[in-house]
Amino acid sequence: MPDDVMPDDVIPDDGGSHVLHVDMDAFFASVAVRADPRLRGRPVIVGGGVRGVVLSATYEARRYGVRSAMPMGRARRLCPAAVVLPADHDAYRRASAAIMAIFRDVTPIVQPLSLDEAFLDVTGARRRLGSPVRVAAAIRARVASQEQLTCSVGVAPSMFVAKIASARCKPDGLLLVPAHGVLTFLHPLPTAALWGVGERTEAILHRLGLRTIGDIANTPLATLQFALGQAAAAQLSALAHGHDDRAVSPPAVERSIGAEETFPVDTAQRAGIVRELLRLSERVAARLRSQGHVARTISLKVRYGDFTTVTRARTLPEPTDVAQTIYRTMCDLFDGLPRAGMVVRLVGVRAEKLVPAGEIGHQPTLGERRFGWRDAERAADRARLRFGTDMVRPASLMTRPGMGGDAAGED
Repeated sequence: MPDDVMPDDVIPDDGGSHVLHVDMDAFFASVAVRADPRLRGRPVIVGGGVRGVVLSATYEARRYGVRSAMPMGRARRLCPAAVVLPADHDAYRRASAAIMAIFRDVTPIVQPLSLDEAFLDVTGARRRLGSPVRVAAAIRARVASQEQLTCSVGVAPSMFVAKIASARCKPDGLLLVPAHGVLTFLHPLPTAALWGVGERTEAILHRLGLRTIGDIANTPLATLQFALGQAAAAQLSALAHGHDDRAVSPPAVERSIGAEETFPVDTAQRAGIVRELLRLSERVAARLRSQGHVARTISLKVRYGDFTTVTRARTLPEPTDVAQTIYRTMCDLFDGLPRAGMVVRLVGVRAEKLVPAGEIGHQPTLGERRFGWRDAERAADRARLRFGTDMVRPASLMTRPGMGGDAAGED
């Protein structure tokens, strides 16, 4: 544990801090280890495919230099002894839902950033649960007890400082930055720790001789504006002085739900492509049903071997959460694309214009069966919840070959 991380049995004054950033530790990989305790203590990489990327890696693998978003080929070379596992997105979503439920039991003011991290404003929980640091310690203990997973928590007066704090106490740590200590905490850190400083911006700052956040804070705004432009300079200067007025804001209803996959080898075979479209349609439809949404519009994404990317969308006569309806739409859209001499690298399925399922009535048609695909898929949802995600699936997906990993990663 880093030296500046506060031990659990030491609870100092919170110093005006009320924002928590909770970040799960190596989330995808940790969920995999939880499912198979024999992997505990071993280097584990979640990803796959020759051209896929690392989605997650245990800290044992990270000691070899493996990082999220790294090409799988390089990761395997750095850590040849690693156990490489495919992604299990259903398992991650279930774990995420359980974790977010713990957060919302503490406070309704929760702003998720991804499946494995969220901001919490715990101002209203002080009377019931104690100081923000005590709340953070309780969250960590509850996540460990109920979900057998670890998380790192930054406690600070603002969102961006809390996020930096959680990164500084990984893995499995808790770090408080009181309001009076924000600048003392920030200024020694490298410029790359600031939001908005990527490789290009960092290179510009280094050319100016600016290596730390304190260097940025001590540089005239006009100098930063000349090098970075007015908007970027104003943002970095404000952050470097510890100014972040944003409030934790629970999200609005999700605007779209999607999934995509990169093929291990570019392919022109329709059978393999539509098979993948079926799998992605199943995933998107299951997420729609789990969130109580239906989609008015379904869109297809295809990326060819030369990296040309096309999208096609169709608005349905009736909003849906049925995989078979989404899949048939995907096949129609795909068959309408010009494919002569083209090989496909990636396909994606997205459901858009979401509305609550309860607001949409279903109008039966003449001759419609009493029980249809919607009933079958909901029954399959219940079976998966009880017996596991791999127990119920379309027959054509029972022998799916290995695919490349999704493009998203986590820390």
